[in-house]
Amino acid sequence: MSTNNNSMVLDFEKTIVEVEAKIESLKMLAAEEDVDISSEVNRLQEKLQRQLRIAYANLSPWQKAQVARHPDRPQCLDYIQLLIEDFVPLAGDRTFADDPTMIAGIGRFKGISVAVIGQEKGHDLESRIKYNFGMAKPEGYRKAQRIMNLADKFNLPVLCFVDTDGAYPGVDAEARGQAEAIASSIEKCLKIKTPIISTVIGMGGSGGAIAIATADRILMLENSIYSVISPEACSSILWRSTDKVKEAAEALRLTAQDLKQFGVIDEIIPEPLGGAHRDPKATIEEVGKVILKHLKELLPINTEELKQQRTAKFLEMGRHLPEN
Repeated sequence: MSTNNNSMVLDFEKTIVEVEAKIESLKMLAAEEDVDISSEVNRLQEKLQRQLRIAYANLSPWQKAQVARHPDRPQCLDYIQLLIEDFVPLAGDRTFADDPTMIAGIGRFKGISVAVIGQEKGHDLESRIKYNFGMAKPEGYRKAQRIMNLADKFNLPVLCFVDTDGAYPGVDAEARGQAEAIASSIEKCLKIKTPIISTVIGMGGSGGAIAIATADRILMLENSIYSVISPEACSSILWRSTDKVKEAAEALRLTAQDLKQFGVIDEIIPEPLGGAHRDPKATIEEVGKVILKHLKELLPINTEELKQQRTAKFLEMGRHLPEN
């Protein structure tokens, strides 16, 4: 799990990073020179906490999109490592190939046998290339369907971790039926008779996200985003320029707070002060607590009733949206 918080400096975090650097320098000096500078370190840490509270209290939609993309945010495999015991990864779609982007398998969550599906992006260039920057191909979505079928057969709840800019748009993916694979995944989510909980942990982009987010409960980390299109793509289409990304992010209403108001998601999961990238372990633990709460509510529901409630949830979505 990556914990290098300075690997990418967000625009609005420059002064915060400067204070963090000063604190680290003082700690190194104290260790090398064996001097007591704890009072100065404490003063700087208090200043850091104040700046973090101010900066993160009023993030704009575009700033939230930047936080959602931070490379040090915990990703799917990080959640699996800390939350899922005895995880057994399953590979292949039994049709064409295996897609490493789509992580899938079975394991135990808090003593409950579960199926797990999620998109992995990778934390550095090498791993991002390996996982195709979190953009799954058709075989990834067909692998997800295979795991859902397995979960349905053995009555296993499905936990999904959503983190993708969207499905892979390459010619080879389109040739193998990308749109059909996504549509079939959505259909499969609606048809299985076992609980599905999806958590948007970073980017929830387009159909690539919806394919594994058509769930009984949809959760979002407070600084994650979920939208039909990225701010950059929206800006390019509407303004024929990427200069309007801030306006696009505002218009898309892609934040967890907006989507909770619209009834698209069920709960917002708070992040540590300064974002999930500053304390991945605490973030994952909090996500685990919220997932367990919803899972305990869903497990007692009759399977047919569960399926009917899920279908009704999505049929109702959009009929009574707030005007503002």
